[in-house]
Amino acid sequence: MAVASKKIPAPDEVRIKTALLSVSDKTGIVELARALNDKGIRLISTGGTHKALADAGLPVSDVSELTGFPEIMDGRVKTLHPGVHGGLLAIRDDAEHADAMSAHGITAIDLAVINLYPFEEVRAKGGDYPTTVENIDIGGPAMIRASAKNHAYVTIVTDPADYSPLLEEIADGATRYAFRQKMAAKAYARTAAYDATISNWFAEVLDTPMPRHRVLGGLLREEMRYGENPHQKAGFYVTGEKRPGVATAALLQGKQLSYNNINDTDAAFELVAEFLPEKAPACAIIKHANPCGVATAPSLAEAYRRALACDSTSAFGGIIALNQELDAETAEEIVKLFTEVIIAPSVSDDAKAVIARKPNLRLLAAGGLPDPRTTGLTAKTVAGGVLVQTRDNGMVEDLELKVVTKRAPTAQELEDMKFAFKVAKHVKSNAIVYAKDGQTAGIGAGQMSRVDSARIAAIKAEEAAKAMGLAEPLTRGSAVASEAFLPFADGLLSAIAAGATAVIQPGGSMRDEEVIAAANEHDVAMVFTGMRHFRH
Repeated sequence: MAVASKKIPAPDEVRIKTALLSVSDKTGIVELARALNDKGIRLISTGGTHKALADAGLPVSDVSELTGFPEIMDGRVKTLHPGVHGGLLAIRDDAEHADAMSAHGITAIDLAVINLYPFEEVRAKGGDYPTTVENIDIGGPAMIRASAKNHAYVTIVTDPADYSPLLEEIADGATRYAFRQKMAAKAYARTAAYDATISNWFAEVLDTPMPRHRVLGGLLREEMRYGENPHQKAGFYVTGEKRPGVATAALLQGKQLSYNNINDTDAAFELVAEFLPEKAPACAIIKHANPCGVATAPSLAEAYRRALACDSTSAFGGIIALNQELDAETAEEIVKLFTEVIIAPSVSDDAKAVIARKPNLRLLAAGGLPDPRTTGLTAKTVAGGVLVQTRDNGMVEDLELKVVTKRAPTAQELEDMKFAFKVAKHVKSNAIVYAKDGQTAGIGAGQMSRVDSARIAAIKAEEAAKAMGLAEPLTRGSAVASEAFLPFADGLLSAIAAGATAVIQPGGSMRDEEVIAAANEHDVAMVFTGMRHFRH
């Protein structure tokens, strides 16, 4: 049942006389407290914050002076008391509330500066279960929510970044209602994100991938100039997950990444991470979240050249992802073509100097590669809801491949099959990928018909052959991958017409026997993976 309103109008200006400071992150707290003290504001604090302020020589009261009760249970219980929450929740202009404050000796708290136990950091560092649980804050969120609810009279500040705006606001000793509203909104968003992290951690450790309630929270890293299109607003929120990638990478040079840059860079880096750096250098070139070309080679520069050769036209203005440190030789190759973003685990000093010649080229150092086998969640909004699923962490090396044709693939065909299937996992469905000798020969992405994807990939290969001056396209003698089963033989026949001699696909179609028979008729080797990789 809803609680009836007191219908007392909120004052615009509220004088700050008493401030409660209780923070885990003590960045800037001494400087803030000193500025508040200089304005004659009484300081009240707790635990470690109280010690920090007292050590700085500031006059500060312990919260026990409000409660008349000491901290107990290793500090778990110190602010959960009417002496604190009464001071935060009291409606100052209400006679009944004023009488209760007077009767129980409750002091009004006008400003609360609170941030929370570092649960997110402890979780990210892999803290054990008891340590992680111990870093679930109870008193902090309670005080934040109480202060935010009573923002008509109380100013709540939860972010050290707001200390400076707070001091500007109270230059005359008071805060305005609009400021208190803004701070209250930020406060509730903070506790919501905090609780989301805790609930998602429990879902993870209890192996409950789809709990009854799922909340996704994040911290605004930056507001974008616009979204996918100039008329759309967008922001980049980070979740705190330590997976190497665009959210954790250092921007070494270049202007702010756009919404599309971030989306495409993530796609590129996740793809190139499929190829272990200790096995061979690899390069992936992405445009509009689809690969234009992917290749491995003895050197990173050669891997880039081979990836570019697959579709040099589409690669213009694309995203380049590398699985090893960017070196000067590779950088010299890359700067020959207009590129939006380069992302690599690290960048040599010589390579930085080369890329610096292109000041608008965004260069990211991710500090490592994401593990393609790691679990996690992906989400997509729909009207009225959110679709959440576990990350597609299936790896072709982990699958039991089943040869279903009379002819088994050769060792080279098998390697090309696996390569093509890895790439197809990162191509929008329907996807067809031709590969030969560790290099994509043609990629068909996102078509409504799988036959059309096969044809487009073959056309791309023919155009690439002409551009390179080859006598025939690289699809001749290639392996072809389909990320989902071939529902009819027509898609296979299109691939065979392009020159493919080996096929890898999940299998599972009602017409598998028809497709297998067509492969046998043309002496084509085919293997089933038993796993599909739809990507929409």
